[in-house]
Parts: sequence; structure tokens; C-alpha cells
Amino acid sequence: MARKTTQKRTHTQEHRYIFVVGGVMSGVGKGIASSSIAMLLQARGLTVTALKIDPYINVDAGTMNPTEHGEVFVLENGLETDQDMGNYERFLNKEIPGINYMTTGSVYQDVIRKERNLEYKGKNVEVVPHIPEEVIRRIKRAAEVGKADVTITEIGGTVGEYQNVLFLEAVRMMKSELGEKVAVVMVSYLPVPGSIGEMKTKPTQTAVRALNSAGVFADFIVARGPVAIDEKRKEKIAQFCNVKKEHVISAPDVKSVYDVPLNFEKDDISKRICEVLGITVRKPADLTKWKDFVKRSKNGKDTVKIAVVGKYFNSGDFVLSDVYLSVIEALKYSAYALHLTPEIEYVSSHEFEDKTKLKRLAEYDGVLVPGGFGSTGIEGKLNVIEYVRKKGIPYFGICYGMQLAVLEYAKNVLRLKHASTEEIDPKAEHLVIGVMLDQKEKIAKGEMGGTMRLGEYKTMLGKGSLVPRAYSAREISERHRHRYEVNPAYVERLTEKGMVFAGTSPDGSLMETMELPEEVHPFFVGVQYHPEFHARPLAPHPLFTAFVKASYENKD
Repeated sequence: MARKTTQKRTHTQEHRYIFVVGGVMSGVGKGIASSSIAMLLQARGLTVTALKIDPYINVDAGTMNPTEHGEVFVLENGLETDQDMGNYERFLNKEIPGINYMTTGSVYQDVIRKERNLEYKGKNVEVVPHIPEEVIRRIKRAAEVGKADVTITEIGGTVGEYQNVLFLEAVRMMKSELGEKVAVVMVSYLPVPGSIGEMKTKPTQTAVRALNSAGVFADFIVARGPVAIDEKRKEKIAQFCNVKKEHVISAPDVKSVYDVPLNFEKDDISKRICEVLGITVRKPADLTKWKDFVKRSKNGKDTVKIAVVGKYFNSGDFVLSDVYLSVIEALKYSAYALHLTPEIEYVSSHEFEDKTKLKRLAEYDGVLVPGGFGSTGIEGKLNVIEYVRKKGIPYFGICYGMQLAVLEYAKNVLRLKHASTEEIDPKAEHLVIGVMLDQKEKIAKGEMGGTMRLGEYKTMLGKGSLVPRAYSAREISERHRHRYEVNPAYVERLTEKGMVFAGTSPDGSLMETMELPEEVHPFFVGVQYHPEFHARPLAPHPLFTAFVKASYENKD
């Protein structure tokens, strides 16, 4: 009986829906805008969930090149997603379920599977309406799973792109069905050409017409630009884009994305969205904790300088910090909690293939090596790890960064000159890092997409050492994304030479953490999982905080 009662309550809930689309160009901040709107509505006492639609044929984000698409964010259930899902979790300070992410590929895959299973009962299965209907089914299901008053769906890319047509058709169909329970927000860029010196609205007008041609009409326009939009341009957009002037929201460039919600609220965006959706405003948005966080982020008592040594930073002549977005943000949250201003520098591991350049690392208070794959840049990373281990510079290795720390130790402390990882040299004499047993068959068959050890797993911690003390717990749960592990055959030899494996899988077979005793090194820690996925602005991750604290103590 209890189950039936719960189901009835869920289905009769008055769900509202917001769609966020982009105009003029990509990369204008639709994810941050969606996250900010979601957080502001949540601050008014509403239950909010957020979705992302990626217009790729890829079934998930796991097979995408990080330098082209940015960070892969892993959800609790193991789904590999776009980095905006991480923004949603960070801004809303809660877990987002797998149903909240879809790609063109995953939608088509489900429709074809249903057709093969005769779930369409012999009908002709067509792109329209069946693809938009599957999109709508997923959005409504996410609203039910999240028991959401408001469900925000961000559509990747920009209006006018061919691959977005079917998603815009889903918006049109939902608006036709649900009327004022659906609102549309367009995030559009308003350039200020240097040779003209004036903010131009024509590109946004053109984008709005492209949206209208799909049968979708914006209720709000978020005016992104290098500076705040003035009243004259607001009036112009209102006149030519068929929106109310007060629904044109100013979104100038800011130093921190965490200022965005506060800027939005200056234009009363959350109140106005509630009015459009027919929601009785329950209370003013309570932003006390968020304002305190933003204040701390701008008033550090001192600085801490940390190098993030990776290989995915360069794309042509540009540096891509988004590749390690969650790591960077996790470092910031912990630094702010310690009343410090982080100075984070992105350093390519290729630079340190030349050992004469390692002295540069003495400039930093701490060094972090994040996750990654493949042989590119590995020699530089190993050189970095050896240098900071010997010089006593705080080190934090995540996933591949832990594996390489173990490999470096085997090479230079255990004197296993021909030690390697099976990922790089499967014929090496000492495979200190080996492929997980359940992964061997998948690799042999070429089953690479969505087949790693993914999602949330438990780790059991010992007593007394640095990692357990940081957590103040004996059992933790963290998200994973890997195929390789410390080879159990070498654990005893590594332990005899001083390495501590304080964290293991519940059955003791997988080494989840490694560290060196504090009497040997102030902070030399590696973890096989990805703690950055659990870091939040209002809830910094304890392991990142311990690393930043150790780095600051090393400052002098």
C-alpha cells in the first residue's frame, strides 16, 4: 500500500519545466546559467533537478577527447557525462541521477532498442515524433525521480544548428501540451566589437528568429557580454525579440562563476521565473551561505601556489583548464575554507621530460597530478613525482596520478628498473600496475565505451595514517573511473619499503589509497578514485583540504 501511495503522490505533483538554449555561439555559459537558476529556485524552497542534453551521436561522454569536449564527469551510478552535470551537483549541493543526462546517441539507441523489442507495436518508427517523444519521456521521468517542483533542461550547442532541431521540437511539443508550465530561457552573446565600441543586439535578434522558426519562443533572454547590458539595449531586445524588458537578464563577464547567481538575482530572475511558471513564491531566496562562500573566495588572508601537472591542457595556441575542471574547483573550495587565495597554474608534463627544468617545481607549495590515460607525457610526470618526493613538496595524485606515484616508487626505491604499467608496456618485466581482471576480456573484445570500473564504490580505511585522519572515518564512498590497479603481487614489497596502503576495497583486493609516512614526507598521497567529484562550494572535500593545508604549511 505504501508503494502505491508514494507513486500516486509523485505522478500528481505539479511539475514545471525550464529549457535553457544558447544563441549566437557556444561556450557562453549555458551550464552556469542553468546551474545558477536552479540554485536560486532551490534557495526559494523549491525542489529542483537539472538535466543536460548533448547533441552528439556518442552514447555518453566517456569516449570523447578531453581537449575537444572538456572534462568527463562521472555520476554516482557510473554514467560518464558532460562537465555541466558537475556544475549542477556543485551548485545544488546534491547528487544528480543518471536519467538526467542524454545524448543524441543514447536517445536513438533507446528508440531502436524499443523498435527491435516491438514496443511500438508494429508502427512505423520515425525520427519525428518518436525521437522527441523519447526526449520528453526522459525529461518527465527525471522530474518524477527527482520529485521536482522545477526541472531545468539545458540543450547543448546553439539554436540553428542542425543537430538541435529534434530537441527544440521536444520543447515545442512540451510547451503545446503543458502551456505555462514550461518556460524557455535563451542565453545569448552580445558582442562589443573593439572597432565599434558599442554593444550589438543584432546577433541575438537573429538567434531569436532561428528559435522562433522552430516553433519555440523565449520567455527570458540572458544577455551575456563583456559588460553589463544597458537599459537602451534591454529595450531594443524586448522590442525586437518579443520578451518583456524585465525578462532581459544582465550577465556580464565576472571573475568567478559563483558571482553569477548573485548577479542574476539583481534582476529578480528567480521571482520572475516563478511568476511565468505560475508558482506561488514561497519565500525570498536565502543566499546567506552562498554569499559567505563568495566573500571568502575574495578575501583570502594569504595565498597558496599549486601546480596541476597534466597532459591535456593544450589545444592549438590555447590552454584548456576545463579538462580538469572538477579538480581545479575542488582546490578552490578547500583553499577558500582555509581563508586562502589559491594560485593554480596548469603545467604541461611534457615540459619535465627534460630533467633540467624540474627545479621550476620549487616555485610551488604543492603539486597535483590528476587522472589521465595513455603513454603521452608519462616520463615527465614520473620525473615530477620523483622530484617532489625527494624534495618534500606536498604531492597529491589522483587515479593515474596514484598509479604513477606507485610506479615511480617501484623504479627508484625498490630498484625495479624495468617496472611499468600494463597500460603502457604489457610485456614489461615488472607490471607494478596491472589491468583489472574483469577488464582484460573487455579490452580484448574492444569493448571500451562505458566498461571501466565506474561510479560509486566503498573504501575501507585503516587507522592512524594521514588519509584516514583527513576523512575522520573508517568507511568512505567515492567515484571511480579506471581499468588499471596496483598489482597485488607487489603490495608486500612496496609496503616493506615504507609505502602505506591505508585504503582498500572491502574485500582487500584493490589498493584504493597510498601514502608515505609523515616522518618521511609531509604529504605524499595518491588515491585510485576521483574525490573531486564530491567537492562542493559549501562542502569542500576533506582530502583536498588536507592537501591544500599541507601545501600552505610548506609555503616557506
